[in-house]
Amino acid sequence: MSEEKKERSLTKRKTDAGFVSNLVNQIRLVLRLMSDSRVSFLLKLLPLGSLAYLIVPDLVPFIIDDALVLGLGTYMFIELCPDDVVEEHKKALWEKENEGPDKVIDAEFFQSSEDE
Repeated sequence: MSEEKKERSLTKRKTDAGFVSNLVNQIRLVLRLMSDSRVSFLLKLLPLGSLAYLIVPDLVPFIIDDALVLGLGTYMFIELCPDDVVEEHKKALWEKENEGPDKVIDAEFFQSSEDE
């Protein structure tokens, strides 16, 4: 696997926000890629097919196989999308996520003579 693909991995982020946050970001990324005209129509069938498999009852009574197919389908969809399109959407999503009141502000502290 190339270095570029390793960096694109959804589980390898600078700040690991947790499983639920990563799952929400992955769903948002898939939705954005599905609506992007630069992504092939045939490629868009992959997550749709995975979702259809989840909805249609199958012979195996366990839910783990459905979750596995859905997860694998979305993972393959993101990996097969054009690199520049995926990076553009990831950057937009994670910049939006980092906006807000809990941002770190870097500043210098000094004590004035009035405080002494």
